[in-house]
Amino acid sequence: MAYLESLRVFTRVVELGSITAGGRDLRMTPAVASKRIKELEKHLGARLFNRTTRSLTPTEVGKVFYEHAVKALESINDAEAAVASFSDMPRGVLRITAPLGAGRRIISPLVPKFVEQFPATEVHMRLSDRKVDIMSDGLDVAFFIGTPEDSNLKLRKIADCPRVLCAAPGYLEKHGTPQTPDELLTGEHNCLLLRYPHSPEYFWVLETKEGPRKLQVSGKFDADHSDVLTDWALSGYGIVNKPRFDVAEHLRKGDLVEILSDTPPPPTIFGCLYPHRRLQDPKIRHFVDFVIKYADLSDRAAAAE
Repeated sequence: MAYLESLRVFTRVVELGSITAGGRDLRMTPAVASKRIKELEKHLGARLFNRTTRSLTPTEVGKVFYEHAVKALESINDAEAAVASFSDMPRGVLRITAPLGAGRRIISPLVPKFVEQFPATEVHMRLSDRKVDIMSDGLDVAFFIGTPEDSNLKLRKIADCPRVLCAAPGYLEKHGTPQTPDELLTGEHNCLLLRYPHSPEYFWVLETKEGPRKLQVSGKFDADHSDVLTDWALSGYGIVNKPRFDVAEHLRKGDLVEILSDTPPPPTIFGCLYPHRRLQDPKIRHFVDFVIKYADLSDRAAAAE
């Protein structure tokens, strides 16, 4: 088991680029992670990393060993999942990711309940609005809001996710309430955009009588954190395009006001992606089923925050 742990540490250090990050991902101190790497190098009789004060990169031997180590760990994970499938009892560590808003309001409340029901499991959860790579990041399940790109991953739809354009009353008093989509393009309104490297949301799409219309909206500032956009909107700095569940409480209280309700953004999908080869793993199957059963995208989800 110690050797397997060393393999897991080694692969995560390669993938994350540092012993500290690799250890943190596996919930161990940098000292312990470093010890595991040294034990592995001693066992193999080869140096696996080139170390400098500023970087840590695998040696040629390390690169070759990494390719085989990943395959070995995948085979072990598949074997353990196959055995667990006979009892249909979820066990082991489940690594999941979700967008910030949906993760905080929809997924995170379900995690303790899932572990209570299946005490042989652990859930490691990461929240980010950035695009993630399930395979390279070592994740089991990635929840999303939107339309994912084509991939070799298994997709399960959880629910339709209505969206809404909204702004604070103070903003609308100062800048006026847009009556048509075209008014968002005049430069008189500040549209708050979710932007990050490779982000697909550099435009808004609204449903019109003529069909979906893509608008190249703009604003004076943007962020890669969806809750920051909500905070800016609440403070009266602009118009935001959000999943309705994410701002339902603010709309109900009147802190935000829906605009252009006759030409709203089209609904998107709230769903999840996971590798096809892990379909037999009970912890993945049961967790996804658990979220599908109990996830609440209604106003009640926002009100419970």
